[in-house]
Amino acid sequence: MKFSNFPLHFAIACACLLLCATQLPAQEKPQLVEEIVARVNNQIITLSDYQQADQEMRQEVAQECQGCTADKVQDELKEQQKDLLRNLIDNLLLEERAKDMGISVETDVIKQLDDVRRQNGLDSMEALQKAVESSTGMSWEDYKQQIRNQLLRQKVIEQEVSGKMNISPDQVQQYYAAHKDEFVMPEQVVLSEIFLGTQGRTPEEIESIRKKAEDLRGRIARGADFTQIAQRYSEGRTARDGGELGSFKHGTLDPQLEDAVFKLQKGQITQVIQTQTGFEILRVDQHYQSGQQPLAKVENQIENKLYMQQMEPALRQYLAQLREESYITIKPGYVDTAAVPGQTAIEEVPATPDEGTKKKKKVKIPKISGS
Repeated sequence: MKFSNFPLHFAIACACLLLCATQLPAQEKPQLVEEIVARVNNQIITLSDYQQADQEMRQEVAQECQGCTADKVQDELKEQQKDLLRNLIDNLLLEERAKDMGISVETDVIKQLDDVRRQNGLDSMEALQKAVESSTGMSWEDYKQQIRNQLLRQKVIEQEVSGKMNISPDQVQQYYAAHKDEFVMPEQVVLSEIFLGTQGRTPEEIESIRKKAEDLRGRIARGADFTQIAQRYSEGRTARDGGELGSFKHGTLDPQLEDAVFKLQKGQITQVIQTQTGFEILRVDQHYQSGQQPLAKVENQIENKLYMQQMEPALRQYLAQLREESYITIKPGYVDTAAVPGQTAIEEVPATPDEGTKKKKKVKIPKISGS
């Protein structure tokens, strides 16, 4: 059973302990503490945090680069590893900012957990808890905190960065005029789905699932929002994104699905389609005819492209501001690739086990580049 670890491209975090002994008087037993890699205001990043993030990064690269040569995999690992500590610091800065802003995501946490429960075919939250603890080795509270932290970071970015960005019609028009060759394309459709699985089910259960799929399609036909229905009821990996599947040219879909979608126009939905693994309801989000696409059909695509071009530098600028306002120290030998220029590394002394919970006065001191 697979459980999402909810990673952002700029954020990786999980806790797992790597212990080392400190020297204590001979009559006392050695006390176990963690090596500190960095401090971010009142929070710490331990060596075990860093190693866990590195392990997760390696797993993600392996999954995303299946079929790549060994050299390409190593190049990708090297490229991502240089920003590993930066990403961990980004996480803590955003989470602390969320607390300063008084953001609460408890309702969203419950919804996210319920989405995971449904996507894994579990009938209760208790079943999800048991599955999480047995499959991941993570405690239920830690699993919820991981989701909570991710949502807090997302909320800050939405309010402080993406929510303040604006793509004007003039920018869209200018991009289209300068890049018309990008919008000469073969016929293709952009699809979203609602999927209900049937693998391992009895004939009676499959019939019940069919009726549920027909009911969902009927609700959409009567005006219910497809995206919301997909998020709530779909069991596919796309449910979290409202069912978004992507673009498909002729010949890239199963013939059964291709015959159904290429005769539809934008906004239309298929009948319930039974496949080997379940029931599908597909919506055509866009239908491009072959040739030069008019601006009206590609303006959303251009807006998304311009948004992504602006998002990364805007986010980095915001995080640089948070760094300026924070107390951050890094142990020599580690590098924060987003460190403010002109600051120097400060060596850290290992903390006692409870130091991570102690409050420290937030002061501005020379930061650390660690190179």
